[in-house]
Amino acid sequence: MKYAIVLCGGKQYRVSEGSILEVDRLAAEPEKSYQFEEVLMIADESKVHVGAPTVTGAKVKAVVLEHVRGPKVRVFHYKNKMRYRKTQGHRQDYTRVRVEKITPGKKGSED
Repeated sequence: MKYAIVLCGGKQYRVSEGSILEVDRLAAEPEKSYQFEEVLMIADESKVHVGAPTVTGAKVKAVVLEHVRGPKVRVFHYKNKMRYRKTQGHRQDYTRVRVEKITPGKKGSED
């Protein structure tokens, strides 16, 4: 099984061809292609390419499916005996993408 580790928004994701994942909001329109340039590792059945810090020339092509919002998170601050109560809410914006193709980088970066 071929898979890759990509860096997107300061987080690392393990992806394989055909997988669907949610990443932090990307500046791309739905139904458009998006390319992950920072590929940290690519693994195949027999070979593993590990970058230092990224694999040279490796790319992961994906298609943006939609923009979604995560679940609501309630934040409640309270101070005992001070009559202080504060409630906040937050919903994170995500982009759902489908990985189409994993392109390996240059030869010579094998471990």
